[in-house]
Amino acid sequence: MNWFEALILGIVQGLTEFLPVSSSGHLTIGSALFNINGEENLTFTIAVHAATVLSTIIILWKDVAILFKSLFSFKWNEETKMVCKIFLSAVPIAIVGLFFKDYVEDIFGSGLLIVGCMLLVTAALLAFSYYARPRQKENISFKDALIIGISQACAVFPGLSRSGTTIATGLLLGDKKEQVAKFSFLMVIIPVMGETLLDLIKGEFSAEVSGISTSVLIIGFFAAFITGCIACKWMINIVAKGKLIYFSYYYVAAGLFAIIYSLI
Repeated sequence: MNWFEALILGIVQGLTEFLPVSSSGHLTIGSALFNINGEENLTFTIAVHAATVLSTIIILWKDVAILFKSLFSFKWNEETKMVCKIFLSAVPIAIVGLFFKDYVEDIFGSGLLIVGCMLLVTAALLAFSYYARPRQKENISFKDALIIGISQACAVFPGLSRSGTTIATGLLLGDKKEQVAKFSFLMVIIPVMGETLLDLIKGEFSAEVSGISTSVLIIGFFAAFITGCIACKWMINIVAKGKLIYFSYYYVAAGLFAIIYSLI
């Protein structure tokens, strides 16, 4: 991977992490077009996901600060409950990461056919969440947090949008649009930072292991961070206005492209 490819893929990651268009799926498509191998793709994916988590913290810093402060308040208030819900939502993806990591890595190297199929699944999910009219709840419950966490774990499949899947799940459960959007972005902080920390400890970001130079990773990181800040703020407004249905049309086109390209 060279610096130009890292720049383009970093921009793609920053935009698609928050927009419900599957960052992993688009990175897989981009990697296939650039002929980037699976190991390079996985290492780069982890690095740029860390960048978009940082952009989440920057854009939602007020929410993050309130939640962080509540950890030391030792009071069972709404903020403390939200922190517990975020930790609860991370349990399913933690189980996947601990016991099925090798399987997930194999999926990321399995080609565009599965990406195309998962893109179509996400299109259907977004459309269903738009037309469904469940009874609205005042707050995200612990049960909802766990179910949304399970949907996040399912979104390890490249092409199945993490933000699209978790937000659509929350909407189907009757959670408020802006609440579930912020919860979707906050809940990813724990698993991604945990994964990044483990890989740093194992030394899997070294050029010898990944085949990617440090400078190229840095370029991809900052490209994803800057575009991620823009996309995060934009996405909250999109969800609040209920415009997710339009992304399903794009998903159908992208899914069919990926499937046809994989069969050529």
